[in-house]
Amino acid sequence: FLETTAYFCMKPKMGEKEVSPHSFFSIWHEFSSDFKDFWKKENKLILQERVKEAEEVCRQKKGKSLYNIRPKHDSGIVSKNYSNT
Repeated sequence: FLETTAYFCMKPKMGEKEVSPHSFFSIWHEFSSDFKDFWKKENKLILQERVKEAEEVCRQKKGKSLYNIRPKHDSGIVSKNYSNT
């Protein structure tokens, strides 16, 4: 614990000899919760951008058909039976 507080350059509060775990972890908790909230917001924005990109690609592919659709001709057995009656 002492090595960790020294790594983060934490100094004890006025009147204390060492950094207490309570003071260190209260600051750490604030940092980690802020980071988690920021992380979630950032991931949500990235997801929205990817969805928009995918929708755009889908729209472009629908506009450019790779195949042609021809109208159906009445040449089957059923159509011949209806034309005779």
